[in-house]
Amino acid sequence: MKGKIKQVIKLGLLISLGVILLLLAFRNIDLSEVFGILKKAEYSWVLLALAASVLAFLSRARRWILLIRPLGYKPGLASAYHALMTGYLINFAAPRLGELTRCVALGKKEKIPVDRLFGTVIAERVFDMISIFIIMLIMILGRSNRMDSFIRTDIFQPLGDKISSFFGFSTLFIIILVLFHAAILILFLLYRGRMRQMKLLTRIRDIIKGIFSGLKTFIKMKMMDKFEFILHTLIIWSFYVIMTWVIFYAIPTTSNLQFVDAVFLLVIGSLGMAAPVQGGIGAFHWIVSRALNVVYDIDLKDGLAYATLSHESQLLLIAILGTISFYIIMGRRGRKKINLNLTTDGKE
Repeated sequence: MKGKIKQVIKLGLLISLGVILLLLAFRNIDLSEVFGILKKAEYSWVLLALAASVLAFLSRARRWILLIRPLGYKPGLASAYHALMTGYLINFAAPRLGELTRCVALGKKEKIPVDRLFGTVIAERVFDMISIFIIMLIMILGRSNRMDSFIRTDIFQPLGDKISSFFGFSTLFIIILVLFHAAILILFLLYRGRMRQMKLLTRIRDIIKGIFSGLKTFIKMKMMDKFEFILHTLIIWSFYVIMTWVIFYAIPTTSNLQFVDAVFLLVIGSLGMAAPVQGGIGAFHWIVSRALNVVYDIDLKDGLAYATLSHESQLLLIAILGTISFYIIMGRRGRKKINLNLTTDGKE
């Protein structure tokens, strides 16, 4: 009962944060003008972006299978896809719970231990982080002026200024930071026995183990599977760029942007999607509209229209496909049992 109350409170806080970010994004903006832009948008380009998104989902499902194979299991593409989409659906309701949900869904369908599947999902996240880091590095090296003008000047520098103003000066901040880490080290050495029993530290330890387990599965892959895994990673991120790019043409003010600008905006949008709110709601709209305004001198209302088209179309697509996949993969009995499985540690 207490666990459910905590989940409800956490969900409420995340929703509230998303609403606040959404209000900040649309602050001092005439909503009628944004709706006017959306009304005149060319939605055929949005449909093309959604088609690219579906292909990315299928490629991601196939890549997941390649991570599972070294464990001794060979799930079907349809099962992996429906489990993936079910997880995406749940993520909108309860962030981070979707990863466990898709493991439970596929585990039930293909008779695979859920805890072993969870390691592959964590490994997927690691490879995605590596991918976005590489893309960001390429953008910094190739288009440093644009990346620098927004990421450093408009994000990190204001954040650093706020920290400096709060602590007074940077030297004091460094001293406090060193003392903080020293205190953590001392507490760990004094109470390491008790800390091993703490649920949070146990969970962190399990996540670290899962990362190494997932990386081991990649190492254990056959050479051809490794090549296919890397190929699907390239395909997934290529489709993500295409999804970002084609929606440029839906709005006249963004139609002159180039393919490389879509790569930049994908990196920026990923920062918004990483925010601890449902599906990056609010955070995505704020950072994308500001990036378009600062870097490309596109009016905020046009930037918000673009962000809304991009984000809400994906949300609607996942809601539809996720609901269909949930009913297909879980079945009547599975839908009744999934709530019970999600309250466990994720083990069979």
